[in-house]
Amino acid sequence: MSSASVLRAVGGEIAAFLLGASCAGCDAPGQLLCASCRLELAPAAREHVTPAGLRVHAALGYDGVAARCIRRLKSDGETHLARPLGAALAAVLVPAVSPSTWIVPVPTSRSAFRRRGYRVPELLVRRAGLAPQSVLSLVARPADQRGLGIEDRAANVHAAMRARGAGGGAEAVLVDDVVTTGATLDEASRALRAGGFRVVSAMALAATPRRDRF
Repeated sequence: MSSASVLRAVGGEIAAFLLGASCAGCDAPGQLLCASCRLELAPAAREHVTPAGLRVHAALGYDGVAARCIRRLKSDGETHLARPLGAALAAVLVPAVSPSTWIVPVPTSRSAFRRRGYRVPELLVRRAGLAPQSVLSLVARPADQRGLGIEDRAANVHAAMRARGAGGGAEAVLVDDVVTTGATLDEASRALRAGGFRVVSAMALAATPRRDRF
Protein backbone atom coordinates (compact mmCIF):
# COMPACT_ATOMS: atom_id res chain seq x y z
CA MET A 1 0.00 0.00 0.00
CA SER A 2 1.36 3.45 -0.93
CA SER A 3 2.02 6.20 1.62
CA ALA A 4 -0.87 8.22 0.19
CA SER A 5 -3.23 5.25 0.62
CA VAL A 6 -2.10 4.75 4.20
CA LEU A 7 -2.68 8.43 4.99
CA ARG A 8 -6.15 8.30 3.41
CA ALA A 9 -7.00 5.19 5.44
CA VAL A 10 -5.79 6.76 8.69
CA GLY A 11 -7.65 9.96 7.88
CA GLY A 12 -10.82 7.98 7.27
CA GLU A 13 -10.48 6.20 10.62
CA ILE A 14 -9.95 9.51 12.44
CA ALA A 15 -12.96 11.06 10.70
CA ALA A 16 -15.11 8.06 11.63
CA PHE A 17 -13.95 8.32 15.23
CA LEU A 18 -14.78 12.03 15.39
CA LEU A 19 -18.17 11.50 13.77
CA GLY A 20 -19.01 9.00 16.49
CA ALA A 21 -17.65 11.25 19.26
CA SER A 22 -19.41 13.89 21.27
CA CYS A 23 -18.05 16.89 23.13
CA ALA A 24 -17.26 15.96 26.73
CA GLY A 25 -18.65 19.25 27.95
CA CYS A 26 -21.91 19.69 26.02
CA ASP A 27 -22.41 16.49 23.96
CA ALA A 28 -22.16 18.35 20.64
CA PRO A 29 -21.56 15.66 17.99
CA GLY A 30 -18.42 15.17 15.94
CA GLN A 31 -15.82 16.64 18.26
CA LEU A 32 -14.05 15.63 21.46
CA LEU A 33 -14.17 19.05 23.10
CA CYS A 34 -15.73 22.04 21.38
CA ALA A 35 -14.25 25.54 21.40
CA SER A 36 -16.94 26.89 23.74
CA CYS A 37 -16.31 24.18 26.31
CA ARG A 38 -12.55 24.71 26.08
CA LEU A 39 -13.19 28.29 27.12
CA GLU A 40 -15.19 27.04 30.10
CA LEU A 41 -12.04 25.24 31.29
CA ALA A 42 -10.08 28.48 31.56
CA PRO A 43 -8.75 28.53 35.16
CA ALA A 44 -10.52 30.72 37.71
CA ALA A 45 -8.51 30.10 40.87
CA ARG A 46 -10.28 29.81 44.19
CA GLU A 47 -9.18 28.97 47.71
CA HIS A 48 -10.42 26.27 50.05
CA VAL A 49 -9.41 25.48 53.63
CA THR A 50 -9.58 21.88 54.87
CA PRO A 51 -10.92 20.96 58.33
CA ALA A 52 -7.32 20.75 59.59
CA GLY A 53 -6.51 24.20 58.21
CA LEU A 54 -4.56 23.20 55.08
CA ARG A 55 -4.87 25.80 52.33
CA VAL A 56 -5.96 24.39 49.00
CA HIS A 57 -5.83 26.28 45.71
CA ALA A 58 -8.21 24.98 43.06
CA ALA A 59 -8.14 25.91 39.40
CA LEU A 60 -11.84 25.33 38.67
CA GLY A 61 -15.21 24.91 40.28
CA TYR A 62 -16.54 21.37 40.17
CA ASP A 63 -19.67 22.14 38.20
CA GLY A 64 -20.86 22.56 34.62
CA VAL A 65 -18.39 21.73 31.87
CA ALA A 66 -15.49 21.14 34.26
CA ALA A 67 -17.42 18.55 36.28
CA ARG A 68 -18.60 16.73 33.15
CA CYS A 69 -15.06 16.61 31.73
CA ILE A 70 -13.58 15.37 35.01
CA ARG A 71 -16.22 12.65 35.27
CA ARG A 72 -15.49 11.50 31.71
CA LEU A 73 -11.76 11.43 32.44
CA LYS A 74 -12.28 9.44 35.65
CA SER A 75 -15.15 7.17 34.67
CA ASP A 76 -15.11 6.85 30.88
CA GLY A 77 -11.39 6.63 30.13
CA GLU A 78 -11.31 9.81 28.04
CA THR A 79 -7.66 10.54 28.71
CA HIS A 80 -7.48 13.17 25.97
CA LEU A 81 -9.24 15.45 28.47
CA ALA A 82 -6.22 15.30 30.78
CA ARG A 83 -4.43 17.77 28.51
CA PRO A 84 -6.86 20.74 28.79
CA LEU A 85 -7.58 19.88 32.43
CA GLY A 86 -3.85 19.64 33.14
CA ALA A 87 -3.37 23.05 31.57
CA ALA A 88 -5.94 24.48 34.00
CA LEU A 89 -4.19 22.81 36.94
CA ALA A 90 -0.85 24.23 35.79
CA ALA A 91 -2.16 27.76 36.33
CA VAL A 92 -2.29 27.22 40.10
CA LEU A 93 0.38 24.53 40.49
CA VAL A 94 3.34 25.92 38.54
CA PRO A 95 3.60 29.21 40.49
CA ALA A 96 3.52 27.27 43.79
CA VAL A 97 6.55 25.06 43.20
CA SER A 98 10.31 25.49 42.95
CA PRO A 99 12.89 23.05 41.55
CA SER A 100 13.31 21.56 45.04
CA THR A 101 9.58 21.10 45.72
CA TRP A 102 8.21 17.57 45.80
CA ILE A 103 4.92 17.43 43.87
CA VAL A 104 2.99 14.64 45.53
CA PRO A 105 -0.28 13.36 44.03
CA VAL A 106 -2.88 11.87 46.36
CA PRO A 107 -2.74 8.08 45.91
CA THR A 108 -5.56 6.10 44.36
CA SER A 109 -6.58 2.56 45.16
CA ARG A 110 -5.22 -0.44 43.29
CA SER A 111 -8.72 -1.32 42.15
CA ALA A 112 -9.20 2.16 40.64
CA PHE A 113 -5.85 1.87 38.88
CA ARG A 114 -6.74 -1.56 37.49
CA ARG A 115 -10.11 -0.26 36.31
CA ARG A 116 -8.73 2.87 34.62
CA GLY A 117 -5.15 1.95 33.78
CA TYR A 118 -3.92 5.32 35.08
CA ARG A 119 -3.91 7.40 38.26
CA VAL A 120 -5.87 10.61 37.73
CA PRO A 121 -3.95 13.05 40.00
CA GLU A 122 -0.62 11.76 38.68
CA LEU A 123 -1.78 12.04 35.06
CA LEU A 124 -2.98 15.61 35.64
CA VAL A 125 0.39 16.64 37.10
CA ARG A 126 2.17 15.23 34.07
CA ARG A 127 -0.21 17.03 31.71
CA ALA A 128 0.51 20.20 33.68
CA GLY A 129 4.10 19.78 32.50
CA LEU A 130 5.55 18.70 35.86
CA ALA A 131 6.95 15.52 37.35
CA PRO A 132 4.94 13.87 40.14
CA GLN A 133 6.66 12.06 43.00
CA SER A 134 4.54 9.09 44.05
CA VAL A 135 5.71 8.86 47.65
CA LEU A 136 2.31 8.21 49.23
CA SER A 137 0.66 4.81 49.33
CA LEU A 138 -2.67 3.54 50.63
CA VAL A 139 -2.29 1.16 53.55
CA ALA A 140 -6.02 0.82 54.19
CA ARG A 141 -9.04 0.79 51.92
CA PRO A 142 -11.47 3.54 52.94
CA ALA A 143 -15.15 3.28 52.10
CA ASP A 144 -16.63 5.39 49.33
CA GLN A 145 -16.65 9.01 50.54
CA ARG A 146 -19.80 9.97 48.66
CA GLY A 147 -22.68 10.75 50.96
CA LEU A 148 -20.50 11.17 54.05
CA GLY A 149 -20.38 14.35 56.12
CA ILE A 150 -17.23 16.23 57.13
CA GLU A 151 -16.54 14.29 60.33
CA ASP A 152 -17.38 10.92 58.79
CA ARG A 153 -15.09 11.62 55.82
CA ALA A 154 -12.20 12.44 58.13
CA ALA A 155 -12.78 9.28 60.18
CA ASN A 156 -13.11 7.19 57.03
CA VAL A 157 -9.64 8.09 55.69
CA HIS A 158 -7.79 8.40 59.00
CA ALA A 159 -4.46 6.49 58.95
CA ALA A 160 -5.20 5.23 55.43
CA MET A 161 -1.94 6.55 53.92
CA ARG A 162 1.77 6.23 54.51
CA ALA A 163 4.82 7.95 53.04
CA ARG A 164 7.47 5.77 51.43
CA GLY A 165 10.92 6.66 52.76
CA ALA A 166 11.97 9.73 54.73
CA GLY A 167 11.42 13.26 53.54
CA GLY A 168 14.28 14.81 55.46
CA GLY A 169 12.46 18.12 55.74
CA ALA A 170 11.82 18.44 52.00
CA GLU A 171 9.11 20.87 50.89
CA ALA A 172 6.03 19.17 49.44
CA VAL A 173 2.90 20.30 47.62
CA LEU A 174 -0.05 17.91 47.50
CA VAL A 175 -2.20 17.51 44.40
CA ASP A 176 -5.69 16.01 44.03
CA ASP A 177 -8.26 16.07 41.26
CA VAL A 178 -11.32 17.24 43.23
CA VAL A 179 -11.58 18.61 46.76
CA THR A 180 -14.90 18.36 48.58
CA THR A 181 -14.36 18.71 52.33
CA GLY A 182 -10.58 18.25 52.18
CA ALA A 183 -10.48 15.20 54.46
CA THR A 184 -8.41 13.19 51.96
CA LEU A 185 -5.88 16.00 51.62
CA ASP A 186 -5.66 16.28 55.41
CA GLU A 187 -4.85 12.58 55.66
CA ALA A 188 -2.28 12.86 52.88
CA SER A 189 -0.71 15.83 54.65
CA ARG A 190 -0.57 13.91 57.94
CA ALA A 191 1.14 10.97 56.25
CA LEU A 192 3.71 13.20 54.56
CA ARG A 193 4.51 15.07 57.76
CA ALA A 194 4.89 11.75 59.59
CA GLY A 195 7.38 10.80 56.87
CA GLY A 196 9.47 13.90 57.42
CA PHE A 197 8.11 16.16 54.69
CA ARG A 198 7.10 19.79 55.13
CA VAL A 199 3.72 20.30 53.48
CA VAL A 200 3.43 23.91 52.36
CA SER A 201 0.14 23.80 50.46
CA ALA A 202 -2.22 21.68 48.41
CA MET A 203 -3.56 22.05 44.90
CA ALA A 204 -6.68 20.65 43.28
CA LEU A 205 -7.97 20.74 39.76
CA ALA A 206 -11.47 21.54 41.02
CA ALA A 207 -13.37 22.32 44.21
CA THR A 208 -17.02 21.52 44.83
CA PRO A 209 -19.01 24.77 44.82
CA ARG A 210 -20.61 24.36 48.23
CA ARG A 211 -17.17 24.25 49.85
CA ASP A 212 -15.40 27.02 47.89
CA ARG A 213 -13.92 29.94 49.77
CA PHE A 214 -13.00 32.82 47.52
